[in-house]
Amino acid sequence: MTDRATAQDWLRRYEVAWESNDEADIRALFTDDAVYNYHPYEPEPAVGIEAIVASWLENRDEPGDFEFEGRVLAVDGEVAIAQCVTTYGTANPPTTYDNLWVIRLTDDGRAREFTEWYIARPTDDAA
Repeated sequence: MTDRATAQDWLRRYEVAWESNDEADIRALFTDDAVYNYHPYEPEPAVGIEAIVASWLENRDEPGDFEFEGRVLAVDGEVAIAQCVTTYGTANPPTTYDNLWVIRLTDDGRAREFTEWYIARPTDDAA
């Protein structure tokens, strides 16, 4: 069972790993057998810590490419739901994504399952 403070700390550590792209920071977030779904309908998620680290580093964002804000909305048992906003300022025009993350946490505060739900906000050009 997890609590809101543990889930919020996981979000903080995720942001640290996202900025650093440091393998140790990424590994500290997930269990050895974790599943990382980039979309809820992901046909081939990253399974296992080695696959997660490799996928993360292959598709990494560079430090300073984005702004991130996240907060825990709910915790139920081992599942935490977070609402996040990510803006990529290096894109032209900047792109903002609204996210819901479903994180299944273990007692030691690592994720054994992570699923992203995200959608790009419309730009003025799309109107």
